[in-house]
Amino acid sequence: MQTLQQILTFLINLFGSLYLCIILLRFLLQTARADFYNPISQVLVKLTNPVLIPLRRIIPGFWGIDFASLVLAILVHWLVMQILILVAQGGPIVGPHLMLVWALISLSLNIITIYLFAGFILFITSFLAPYSRHPAIVLVHQLLEPLLAPVRRFVPPVGGLDFSLFFVGIFLVVLRMVVIGIGNNLRVPFGYLIGYTG
Repeated sequence: MQTLQQILTFLINLFGSLYLCIILLRFLLQTARADFYNPISQVLVKLTNPVLIPLRRIIPGFWGIDFASLVLAILVHWLVMQILILVAQGGPIVGPHLMLVWALISLSLNIITIYLFAGFILFITSFLAPYSRHPAIVLVHQLLEPLLAPVRRFVPPVGGLDFSLFFVGIFLVVLRMVVIGIGNNLRVPFGYLIGYTG
């Protein structure tokens, strides 16, 4: 029985994390004005449109921000987390106000993780394939550019080396520590957060 519970928890967390990542990637790429016609962008659109299109009729975007995607991410997190708690503990259902706080902490950590992972990919490919036009690498550049461009104004490239990624990486790691600290103060159950890896 315990083995079945562990398998269910693993599968629910895995697929919940994957779909949450897809939603957040679409949101971040839209915010960064990434190439909509990139094949990877098209995959993200097709996977999220069935739910997002009806939601956008209720929740419009403002100031270039797709709030429907954010609401969808919160709803997916709430649903998956409730299922995980039911599977692991048999309940109780967590109230919406508390679940919203947990979801916001989780989404913040997931977004930071996406940026850190993208930064790692950009760092590696800058040495291995600096001129690659692979769709994934192009999207990584477009995703990170809104973070890197402001830093370049203060830290311009030196000797052909761009240090903006280094400073953005430090900022993201520190920000992650701050968010985890806030979560600890609020007694957020990190073990149930979707996509949180510790």
